Amino acid sequence: MSFVADLRVVLKGRDYRRLFGTRLVSQFSDGIFQFGVTGFAFFSPEKQTTALQIAAGLAVLFLPYSLLGPFVGVFIDRWSRRQILVVAPIVRGVLLLLAAALLAADVPDVWFYTAALAVLGVNRFFLAALGASLPHVVPKDRLLAANAVTPTSGTVLTFVGVGLGFLLRGVFGGDDVGTALLLATSAVVFGGSALIARTMDRDLLGPSFDPGRPQAREALRNVLAGLADGLKHLGRRRVAAATMGAMAAHRFLYGIATALGIILYRYYFTDGDVEAALRGATLVVATSGVGYFLAVFITPWATARFTLERWVPIALASAGVLTALLVTPFVEWGLLLAGFFLGIAGQSVKICADTAVQRDVEDAYLGRAFSIYDMLFNGMYVLAAGLAALILPPNGKSYLAVGIMAVGYVVAALGYRALTLRSRVPATK
Repeated sequence: MSFVADLRVVLKGRDYRRLFGTRLVSQFSDGIFQFGVTGFAFFSPEKQTTALQIAAGLAVLFLPYSLLGPFVGVFIDRWSRRQILVVAPIVRGVLLLLAAALLAADVPDVWFYTAALAVLGVNRFFLAALGASLPHVVPKDRLLAANAVTPTSGTVLTFVGVGLGFLLRGVFGGDDVGTALLLATSAVVFGGSALIARTMDRDLLGPSFDPGRPQAREALRNVLAGLADGLKHLGRRRVAAATMGAMAAHRFLYGIATALGIILYRYYFTDGDVEAALRGATLVVATSGVGYFLAVFITPWATARFTLERWVPIALASAGVLTALLVTPFVEWGLLLAGFFLGIAGQSVKICADTAVQRDVEDAYLGRAFSIYDMLFNGMYVLAAGLAALILPPNGKSYLAVGIMAVGYVVAALGYRALTLRSRVPATK
């Protein structure tokens, strides 16, 4: 299998292995953190979760990535990316311990969510630096394999962290103190990523020196102009821009699916039994994780066989058809299978988007490109949750929501194909 050969090549690189290890440890910690916050926000016995509350909770979890995106790009293109990978985990660990202390002290929820927002804001810098660093540790002709291995493996480790969080909840308990202990565990684990990042040379990960680039203070004053400049740069690279748009479409539709699944498990499948709902939702996350992992193997093979420009619409259209078939009956096994196939399709599109951006965007623009990328990735997810709050009934059973997802994926596939059909940018290099 060609993927295995490519994987062996990228793993031979010492610097790649270190960057890879930094990501794996950090995203494993992310899984524990996300499970703790999600359980507290959506599956606490004393809370009556509604679609509107889900939208608000997802906004807390994901809006920092979108709001900070333009400003992050300014620094990612100027600061040592290796230093960001060393310092950010330390800051994030301290903030996690603060959030844990606030929760254990039973302060008003608003203070806890403020601390969680700060944690996620710091993480925005960390993840953007990881994305912009990858081209510095692998050859260009191996970027597709590296993108199949790196972000996807990190996502799989996030799912593993979620699984550990679920097990630790049984040990620590589902109350505020138990959630605080989960956050403290996440803080300790995350610190390990800083130790790994510290083994890399300070200048290894860029950014490349550009004497014409303005200083950070000046760039911050002109951040919107810089963002527009990044958009113009992307606009001249049709495949990168279109694939990023396909990823954004998936995230919007996946956001609807997330809100739908939470409400269905909380009220339709379990009659309000919080622990049963949490077990069911965690199982869907597990099947999605399996799909994400399989995408590591499927995507390189599929893009080699069909090209990147053809595989993206195939994945999107397949997601739409399977969503209609599996979710419409509103049975638990249907959601489990849908989670699995959406995991494959969504991660396939993300691998292709990562590759297209890193392959086609100049290094001086990579930080801004990934900031725009993450604004779409997270902003569309939150926007979808807002739509779900308007259309979902109290028990979650909504044929309208399923129809929007099914049709939306197919329309996204057709739109992507139309945009890339006449592109002169080659699918591979």
